[in-house]
Amino acid sequence: MPGRLEVVSDGRQPEDHKFLSPEEDMRNFQKIVDNLMRDAQMTWAEIWDALMGTITNGTIILADAEKGAKPKCGWAEYLEKLWLLKHYLDYTRRFAAGDV
Repeated sequence: MPGRLEVVSDGRQPEDHKFLSPEEDMRNFQKIVDNLMRDAQMTWAEIWDALMGTITNGTIILADAEKGAKPKCGWAEYLEKLWLLKHYLDYTRRFAAGDV
């Protein structure tokens, strides 16, 4: 069912309009932040996975890395994933602060 927009004048609420309770509003906020952070974590995992082979167990840098580390997916896609991660984190921060 398509929604319709109405101009509310004089601060009167239309009879068929419902405002969310603070609890419902908070649940919606939490779901949105959860989805944004899940996407950010998945992007981070892809970034981390792209470096596997040069780094083992997240701590030891192999000798091949001296020749120059190269992500499995290539630099263009790797840098795009870094930019996407920055976007998710920036948007989540602004959303949580009420700037969106």
